[in-house]
Formats: sequence, structure tokens, C-alpha cells
Amino acid sequence: MPNRDVYRLSSPTIFLVRMAVFLILVGFVALILYKQILVAFMANPGLNSLILAVEAFGIILTVTQVTRLFREIAWVNARDSGEPAKPPVLLAPMARLPGGGAKGALTPQILRLVLDSLGTRLDESRETARYLTGLMVFLGLLGTFWGLLETVGSIGAVIASLQGGGDTASLFNDLKTGLTRPLAGMSLAFTASLFGLAGSLVLGFLDLQAGQAQNRFYTELEDRLSADVETEKTTADVNESLDHLAVGVQALVRNMRQEQQMIRDWVEAQAGQQARLQTALENLFAGENSEPR
Repeated sequence: MPNRDVYRLSSPTIFLVRMAVFLILVGFVALILYKQILVAFMANPGLNSLILAVEAFGIILTVTQVTRLFREIAWVNARDSGEPAKPPVLLAPMARLPGGGAKGALTPQILRLVLDSLGTRLDESRETARYLTGLMVFLGLLGTFWGLLETVGSIGAVIASLQGGGDTASLFNDLKTGLTRPLAGMSLAFTASLFGLAGSLVLGFLDLQAGQAQNRFYTELEDRLSADVETEKTTADVNESLDHLAVGVQALVRNMRQEQQMIRDWVEAQAGQQARLQTALENLFAGENSEPR
């Protein structure tokens, strides 16, 4: 019988620690460069605010994907010990099995259905995080093309506003004033790309940690449930062997009883023959003694 401690599901705390350390490092870098980041942010506060809002939502979502595993792990570890635990969410189909999927309720077919359901739910929970990572890149590119369009339009307006025949100083001042908008457009393009790509990098790392935590949970659960099914299969094989042995012993006992009955019948028959022989001999001797001399 397998040792239950070997198949005890481990806590995903290490993945939360990695995520926290990474976010602290990102925050530390942002604190050092906060002046430059503030200037870049003010280039387009609206779009950059949207990018940061998506970033914050993605961070909360990925952290939640890991923290929700604590409830599932606690329920699985308390399943055989009978300890109180909150009902699971990801493993709800398993919890609805007789005895909460305890020993005797799992078969290879049910095990595969439970694992397939769990894998589907884990994949669905990660699809949103992956979409947010791609959305961050898209928002960065959106800001880039937005800024480039504004830059191209502004350059065209500057060229159209230039008039020949004036003095050089006035022409240079008009050119300098006209280039303000194109430069602002370039600033918008590059800052949006900066926030979008940096945000996708952060969400990508957090999603990687969440995926590793979910994969370890899935693998450990599969090992534990497979061990339970194997134990049940072994127990069933032993019980089947014992049943066959019991049937064989019963047949042997019946044969022994039949042989014993045959021996008793033979002994009784021999005893009857001896009795008849003894009676015949006595009658013979009695007849010889009764003859006249």
C-alpha cells in the first residue's frame, strides 16, 4: 500500500514568492526611474492609463490563479483523513462522487474524466491572462501607429505652412514651432510602446509562474489519484484471488467429505460381511455339535 505522505499535494507558496519578488524588483526599477516614467506617461495619459489598468487587472488575475489552488490542495489532502475542508471549485465534479472520490469510488474511467475536466478548467482560467498579455502588446502598437499618424500629419502641416521668400530667422522659427507637434506624436508612439511591451513582459512572467503552479498541481493530483486507483485494483485482484481460493477449498472439502463417506460405507459393508460370516460360522459349529454320537 503506498505511503500517503509521498502523494501529499505540495503548497504553491513558492510560486507566489517568485511572483512577489519579481513585482518588487519591477517596482524598485520604476521607483528609480519614476521621473522619466512620469514624463513618458504624460505624453498620452489616457492611453497609458488604460495600459496600466489592464496591467493591474492582469497581475490580480494571475495571482488569483495561484491562490485558488490552496483551497483545492487542502481539500485533496484532507480527503482521506476526514479533516474539515472547504468544498473545492476546480474539483467540484470529483467532490460530487460518492464519498468525495475516496477509495473505492474511483475507476480508471472516472479518473480520466476528472483529470480532463480539471485540465479544461485550468486552461480556461489561463486564457484570459494570455489574452491580456497580447492586449498589452496591441495597446502599445496602437499607441505607436496613433503617434506615427499624428507625426506624419503634423509634418505635412509644417511643410505646407512654410512660405518661401521670408528671412531665414523667421523661417527657422516657424519650422521650430511647427515641429513641436510631430515630436509630440513621436513621444506618444514610443511611450505607448514602452508601457505596452514592459507590461506584457511582466504579465508574461506572472502567467509563466501561474502555469507552473497549475501544472505541478495537476501532476501531483494525477499521481495521487492514480495511486488510489492502483491500490483499489490491487485490492480487487487480491479479493478475487481469495474468492477463487475459497471456491477451491470448498470443492476440496466436498471431495474429502465424499471420500470419507465412501470409506464409511466401505467399512460398514465390511462390518456387515464379517457379521454375516461370523453368524454363518456359528450356525455351522452349532449344527455339528447337535448331531448324535
